[in-house]
Amino acid sequence: MSNLARVRALLGVAGAQLRHERTRTILAVLGVAMAVLASVLLVSVGLGVMNTGEEKFTQAGRDIWVTGGPVELRPGTVGGFENSLIDAHSLEAELRAREDIRTAHVLIFQTLYISTNNEDFETVIGVGAQTRGPNVNYVAGGGVEGGDAHYADGSYDGPMQHEVVIDQRTAKQYNLSVGDTVYLGGTLATASNNRFTVVGISGTYSQFVGAPTVVMPPSEIQEITGTTASDRATMISAKVATNADPESTAAELRKVYPGYTVRTNREQLQATLQNQSVVLASGLSLVIMAVVAGILLLTNLQLSFVARHRETFGALTAIGTSQRSLAVILLANTLTVGILGGVVGIGLAVPSIWGVNQIAAALSGFEDVVSLSEQVLVAGFSVAFVVSAIGGVAATWYLSRLSPLSQLR
Repeated sequence: MSNLARVRALLGVAGAQLRHERTRTILAVLGVAMAVLASVLLVSVGLGVMNTGEEKFTQAGRDIWVTGGPVELRPGTVGGFENSLIDAHSLEAELRAREDIRTAHVLIFQTLYISTNNEDFETVIGVGAQTRGPNVNYVAGGGVEGGDAHYADGSYDGPMQHEVVIDQRTAKQYNLSVGDTVYLGGTLATASNNRFTVVGISGTYSQFVGAPTVVMPPSEIQEITGTTASDRATMISAKVATNADPESTAAELRKVYPGYTVRTNREQLQATLQNQSVVLASGLSLVIMAVVAGILLLTNLQLSFVARHRETFGALTAIGTSQRSLAVILLANTLTVGILGGVVGIGLAVPSIWGVNQIAAALSGFEDVVSLSEQVLVAGFSVAFVVSAIGGVAATWYLSRLSPLSQLR
């Protein structure tokens, strides 16, 4: 018998075994498929979060982010956030005066009370930021006229525009359109006394927080949340001059302002991911656990298969089948399971990605966070190969320890 014919015969034996024990085969395939699916999903989520973060920073049109430290939640306080950047407008003016900075803008995030009838109040994310410029896109209306005039060089006695820009979700949730009015404030009393007119609808800022937002000039959100005395802000975003390098400019700013945290886009994204290190570590742990579980399940099934059929293997040995040929049967058996599991896992990943995106959009507001790539699919299929290879090697080793001929006695 030629080598090719021998291999075909051995593969036929392996295939017959898989068809004969369908329950074991299905369980083994599902075990591998779950390992592949978990790996593909979790890796895709991780890469998707990073890609989405980079995309959002690019869309912001900014190069440098200046903060006074971490933004802390302060439940029970006005606004709910402890913004750590003090004298924000003064720092903004200093940055704008630099030759290596083209523009700089204050950013403030606070929790506000909102109502359309001055009776039923809910909470919404308030943003103090510029509402005009090339990086602010509108689906209706436009920005606030007069800008940050209320600041008035720090006296906060300039005119309040009482105009606000809302995002699409806020517009839908409260049935608002351009020209409608809403009541906003850091407390219920303040909100009752401050009526704002909707002048524009834009999702520019809501895409950064993943929640419904209302946007107004920085000094006005400071006024209605009681933070004018310290001129607090969340951060200042800056765009460097045309001939300036963001890395070099950030390094220079760190020297000039040692009390502030200065980061480039990539550094800001890395800092954000570091703050979620526990979540990322949990995701990595789940990937490892899924792979290990697949290995253990397939190995256990293969070992039990060898134990149940040891007399059959002994009979094959007695009629001249070599140990190598028996190993080929076992390896072919497990590799077939691995291939089938890989195909099933990859096939399940496609609709699962869609489901994860729907859940992510509902919970965080970010759409299409997770996407499949060829590299991830190849890596997922590699997981199937590794799982099946380990199971096959373990079963082959176990068979060699049994000494098949002795099972016939």
